[in-house]
Amino acid sequence: MSYEFTTFVGGTFALYSLISRYARISLIPNQQAEDATVSHYKLESPTNRVKRAHWIKEKMENSPKFKVILFLVTILATSMVIGDGVLTPCISVLSAVTGIKQSAKSLTQGQIAGIAIGILIALFLVQRFGTDKVGYTFGPVIFIWFILIAGIGIYNLIKHDTGILKAFNPQYIVEYFQRNGKDGWISLGGVILCITGTEAMFADLGHFNVRAIQIGFSAVLLPSVLLAYMGQAAYLRIHPEDVADTFYKSIPGPLYWPTFVVAVAAAIIASQAMISGAFAIIAQSQVLGCFPRVRVTHTSKKYHGQVYIPEINYALMILCVAVTAIFQTTDKIGNAYGIAVVFVMFITTLLVTLVMAMIWKTSLLWIALFPIIFGGAELVYLSSAFYKFVEGGYLPLGFAAILMLIMGTWHYVHVHRYKYELKNKVSNNYVADLATRRNLARLPGIGVLYSELVQGIPPILPHLVEKVPSIHSVLVITSIKYLPISNIETNERFLFRYVEPREYRVFRCVVRYGYNNKVEDPREFENLLIGNLKQFIHQESLYSESSHSLEGEDNAFEESGDAMEPSIEVQDARLPKRFLDGITASPVNGLMDEIEFIQRGMDDGVVHLLGETNVVAEQNAGLVKKIIVDYAYNFMRKNFRQPEKITCVPHNRLLRVGMTYEI
Repeated sequence: MSYEFTTFVGGTFALYSLISRYARISLIPNQQAEDATVSHYKLESPTNRVKRAHWIKEKMENSPKFKVILFLVTILATSMVIGDGVLTPCISVLSAVTGIKQSAKSLTQGQIAGIAIGILIALFLVQRFGTDKVGYTFGPVIFIWFILIAGIGIYNLIKHDTGILKAFNPQYIVEYFQRNGKDGWISLGGVILCITGTEAMFADLGHFNVRAIQIGFSAVLLPSVLLAYMGQAAYLRIHPEDVADTFYKSIPGPLYWPTFVVAVAAAIIASQAMISGAFAIIAQSQVLGCFPRVRVTHTSKKYHGQVYIPEINYALMILCVAVTAIFQTTDKIGNAYGIAVVFVMFITTLLVTLVMAMIWKTSLLWIALFPIIFGGAELVYLSSAFYKFVEGGYLPLGFAAILMLIMGTWHYVHVHRYKYELKNKVSNNYVADLATRRNLARLPGIGVLYSELVQGIPPILPHLVEKVPSIHSVLVITSIKYLPISNIETNERFLFRYVEPREYRVFRCVVRYGYNNKVEDPREFENLLIGNLKQFIHQESLYSESSHSLEGEDNAFEESGDAMEPSIEVQDARLPKRFLDGITASPVNGLMDEIEFIQRGMDDGVVHLLGETNVVAEQNAGLVKKIIVDYAYNFMRKNFRQPEKITCVPHNRLLRVGMTYEI
């Protein structure tokens, strides 16, 4: 259970997703009781929870302010992780390339930055091939890198001063701060850079499982990095004047060029991890309604988490080039990097504490110790990093502010648009009223009307009927919904309901995906939709037939006084086994006709009806709301991808239905 949240690539969004699975904290009220029946949901019944967890859950669900604060904190951390996708390539590649000064002393810092920019541009240009194609050499290169830095560390440790091993004694930490005071505290902002990069491990979960990462981190990465730092410390004991460029200065002469080449390759790989992570986070933010529509391309059939987003790729490339060209050195970029990393760590600690209390139901002692120990240390490091705010530390906060504005604006309107549809949904008697209208034409074929509303009839349907007085012979009102779990099996994906009267053949369908599921192409989606619709009709016919027969058999039992045989586990556990055997073998009246009618409709053609809603602020709305809705949101809606390009709806069978929502 302790690793349940790690299956969601993206750290804080993973925790938010996990919490929303156990408590109704989502700002979009689209939860359904049927969601908990999905096999991967792993949801416990609230009645089985301890009083403390149940109390926390109730407080969260009944507090609108807490829901908003939790969402804002989540997108703040998420925005900073996406910002890491800019800072990591800059600082990694630039720091590696800077080592060339050891053999090419005539190069200026501007020329070195130019070389780094060239490498960064090449890195982003190959992203479209996918991690599978560009990353097959990652394992061997990284292994060689760890062998090199570990070996160089051991060499320096033995050659210069093994006495630095005394630093493992915690007493020296206390003496260090006593001796240096404020300067010691300020130095923590640089110390934190020793562990930056660990936050990128979540990106690797799209490629490896948790156990593989644990073994790789504990058996290879940690020992190698510790040996490298100990070796550099031993070198500085003899050569303190080389503190500005310790790594390359401490490399033995014959190993300089091999180490330089592998260092650049390792920097590219480290950058790749954060770029891939940024793609994955934005893809998942989009499906949760927190980011404008972008094109998400799945680059691997084997790993669901490997995606590529062209718009984001080129935006990151432009930002990386700009940051590298402006700062040119790693000093100021390092100040920015430290703030982003520690801020995300602290927010993650807060969310994990909430998960420990409400979901894992950990003891109060551990719940108290975890934020005190980890959160306390993170706050100390964060305070030190903020000391250099004006020296580049403002950069991640600037990135985060822009991304939060985009994500917050999009989600705000998305929530209010859903609530508008929920408030203005059509009465259940609407379809029954349509059945009595003689001037309403029934068109051949199947109509698939898309709506975000998962319950009831959306207001777009009567608007369509009013403008075009006709309706398809089979109409499926379809909602595509993403659950806060990684994967939903195909056989659990489609949830159908009849809209009465049944003979009018109007159906309600909710198509459920996990955040790692790939949306099928149009033809495959249509086949799955119609196939599951036929299966639903078949099951409903069997259930209806069995219900009628059960009533008759119950009456016979009452008259004869016989007792019913024990029931078995099936769709309706009340049915005796001998009765079920009879049902399976008996024909269902009208069933084949209904299925044939659906097939004829598919043969006549499937038309996709896509609502294109124009969202505007209501007339009495305040100035801020009008700016957000009428200008900011509509600007993003027009300049990002349109819905049919995201859902892959075929243009030759697409009918747009326009409608204005005042929110």
